[in-house]
Amino acid sequence: MSDYNTMELMISVAARNLEDGASVAVGTGAPCAAAMLAQKAHSPNLVIIFEAGGIAPLLPTMPISVGDSRTFYKAVMASGMCEVMETLARGMVDYCFLGGAQIDMYGNINSTVIGDWEKPKVRFPGSGGANDFGSMAWKIMVITPQDSRRFVERVSFITTPGYLDGPGAREKAGLAVNTGPHKVITNMAVMGFDPESKRMRAESIHKGFSFDDVQENTGFELLKSPDLVETPEPTADELRLLREEVDPNRYIIGR
Repeated sequence: MSDYNTMELMISVAARNLEDGASVAVGTGAPCAAAMLAQKAHSPNLVIIFEAGGIAPLLPTMPISVGDSRTFYKAVMASGMCEVMETLARGMVDYCFLGGAQIDMYGNINSTVIGDWEKPKVRFPGSGGANDFGSMAWKIMVITPQDSRRFVERVSFITTPGYLDGPGAREKAGLAVNTGPHKVITNMAVMGFDPESKRMRAESIHKGFSFDDVQENTGFELLKSPDLVETPEPTADELRLLREEVDPNRYIIGR
């Protein structure tokens, strides 16, 4: 396939990481589209969880907020934020999708401030539920543009912990073993994390880009997986589902 755009590629790649029977906490936008695509394409028993309380809905169309009534459509439970956070704390959420203004080599995410805390250059909305999700879900996934201003050597503020400053740091901070950043999906590549150093590494490069292109748009030394490959393109079925059932009005894939 070649008739697809970057957003369709990123959503398709993200969806492939959501296996049948898993649970995923999502917001709106591309993460929600990825969860919907996974549920329709290959993971019919995927449990989608929204921060506002919708648990395991069968989304009819794209919701516009986490509290949209569609996030409760045919759900197994219409709960609230407290119940969702308690579910995370019990270790019952496999994946969460997060975003932010900055991410560093250890997957720490900043959505709070750029610059000094007292006199920042820019102040962002802050955590919301991002710290809870990133601290207590088993695997963190991020969909974001590849940009050296976004991929920085050290975030200005850790809103959501990744691997903090390296191996063992999450555990020392009191977080569960074997949790943390899993995949970072951008317009150029898919990154994972080296199991020993916990540093970000390129795992696949999208068609039309090279590893050097990705490195030039990363503000730190990016490791390279020994099994680096070209990212598989979206299939005809994935594109059909995205365009006809997930986002027919192109709210997300039209960006």
